[in-house]
Formats: sequence, structure tokens, C-alpha cells
Amino acid sequence: MKLINQIIRPLSDAPLQAYLDNRVQLFDIIERILSETGPAEIYISTFSTSEEFLRRIYRLRKRGLLTKATMLTDLKASRKTINLYTLISNVFDEVFLAENHSKVILIQNARWMVSICTSQNQTRGNRTESGMITTDPRIFLDLQRQFSEIINTKAIQLNGLFT
Repeated sequence: MKLINQIIRPLSDAPLQAYLDNRVQLFDIIERILSETGPAEIYISTFSTSEEFLRRIYRLRKRGLLTKATMLTDLKASRKTINLYTLISNVFDEVFLAENHSKVILIQNARWMVSICTSQNQTRGNRTESGMITTDPRIFLDLQRQFSEIINTKAIQLNGLFT
């Protein structure tokens, strides 16, 4: 059995679950969830991202598992974001910069609304990280509304860079 399957249970069996572990990375969790939900839109907020994370998300996109991808990252990390421009442009449809320290992943399609709140940035820290995963539509809609409010009122879109 894959390690990720020991840490994350199927969404259909565990609509609310938590983890505290140092053996998996955030992209492993996203990939595991997408293997159950099928193709979906993804909305990611993070303080910082990495080339390794972007390459894994890019592979998910190439496999057709991501139908739309939006990222919200911190202004302080903008230099790193710009340095990863080419890769980001192949992964995300939209990228926004704001004062952001949240680490939230929203995954949605016609059947699923999955929310992940985690302590982990999109970087490899090899430290114990925590997270909660839920399929509760109320939680998803609250987080989606707040995510939209940030990108619509407090964020700068990297306009034109990714077209």
C-alpha cells in the first residue's frame, strides 16, 4: 500500500480528516485527492512555492487532472514567483500576489468540493506538517468566498504575464 494511502483515507469514507506527519509532501496529498475526484479546478494559497512543487502540479495538469488552476501567493515571495515565471505560466491560469500567509487548497468539480487547510507551504521542508481535509460544502464555500474577496480587493494579478 502506498504511504499516502496510510495517511489520507478516501474522501468518500472520511469526509473530515486530519493528518500530522513528516513523510508526505503537499503535492502527494493533492495528487491523492485528485485520483479520487477526477479532473477538477484547483485554487491554491501559499506563502511560498518551489520549482519541485510546480513541476508536480504541471504533471497533474498534463495528465488532464486540472481543468483550471489559480494561485494566490505572498507579495514578499514575488521575486521567487517571478523567477519561476516560465514554469508557473505552464501550470496556473491566474496568479495573484497579496499579503498572504495562508495555505489553503480548494479542489472542485461537478461532484466534489474539497478543502485542505495545511501548515505546509509549497516547498519541501521535510518537517512534520499538519492539515485538515473536508468535503463539507459550507467550509468550501466560505473559503472560496474569502479567497475570491482577497483576489478581487486586496491582490495584484500578474496581468498579461501568463497569457
